[in-house]
Amino acid sequence: MEGDRPPAFETHPAQAWRTDGAVEAITRDLPDEVPVGLTYDGRPHVVLMATPADLEDLALGFTLTEQIARLSEVVGVVAKAEPEGMTVDLSLTAAGRRARAGARTRLMEARSSCGLCGVQTLAAAVRSLEPAPEGLSVSRTAIQKALAELEAGQTYGRLTRAMHAAAWFDPDGTLRLVREDIGRHNALDKLIGAAFRAELDPTRAFIVVTSRLSYEMVEKAAASGVSVLVAISAPTALAIRKAEAAGMTLVALARTDGHAVFTRPDRIVP
Repeated sequence: MEGDRPPAFETHPAQAWRTDGAVEAITRDLPDEVPVGLTYDGRPHVVLMATPADLEDLALGFTLTEQIARLSEVVGVVAKAEPEGMTVDLSLTAAGRRARAGARTRLMEARSSCGLCGVQTLAAAVRSLEPAPEGLSVSRTAIQKALAELEAGQTYGRLTRAMHAAAWFDPDGTLRLVREDIGRHNALDKLIGAAFRAELDPTRAFIVVTSRLSYEMVEKAAASGVSVLVAISAPTALAIRKAEAAGMTLVALARTDGHAVFTRPDRIVP
C-alpha cells in the first residue's frame, strides 16, 4: 500500500455520568470511518464510508458481491492514502472492463449503514440471485461453537463495542477468518474479499454476522456462493423471501442459548 493508512480506531477522553451522581474522567477507544474511493483502472466508481482496515479485502469483496467483475478478471488491487481519505484501485482484464460497464452505478457515496446508497432504479436495487449450492450440512453444535469463537475473534469489537463483524467458518464451526467494520455491509464485503484471496471454498463454509439480516446481506452472501448465513439479530421479511428464492439457509437470533432457522432447515442437523 502507498502512503500511511489511518488507524482503525482512536482513543478519546470523556466525562462519564452515573445515576448516583458520580462523574469520572474516562477514555474510550472509538472506531473511525473514512471515505474510501473505489476506482477501476483509475476510473472512479463509488465512495464508501468504511473503517480504514483491510481495504483491499473490502474492494475485492465489493467487486464480487456487486457483480462488477469476476475474481479471475481482477489482476491487481492497490490502496493509497489521499488527503481526503483512501483510494483503492482495482486493475481489470479486458473482460472485467466490459463487465464493469454493465454493472449498476451509484450517484452518491455509500454510507456505512447503507447497502444501496446511490442506486438509481428499483430494478437495480433488487436483483435475482443464483441458486445456492447444495450438499452442505451444519450441526446446531457447530453454530453455537462458531458464535463463541466469533466473540473471541472480534479484536476491534472488544476495544470499541461499536463494530460489526463477519466471520467465515468451516462446517464444523472452526473459525477461518474475521473482518470488522463500522458498517455491516462493509464487514461482509471485507470477509468475502479475504476469503477469495485466501482461496477458501464457499461451498464448504458458512458465514456468521453480528448484525440484522437485511436483504442486501443475503444478496452479498449468495453472490459469494455460501449457502448458510447466520446472524445474531433478526431477518427482514424481504431477506427471507430472497433466501427462499435462492434456496439459502438463514439462521438468525443466534445467541448463547440457541438460534432460529427461518429458511431451508434441512441443512441444519442435530
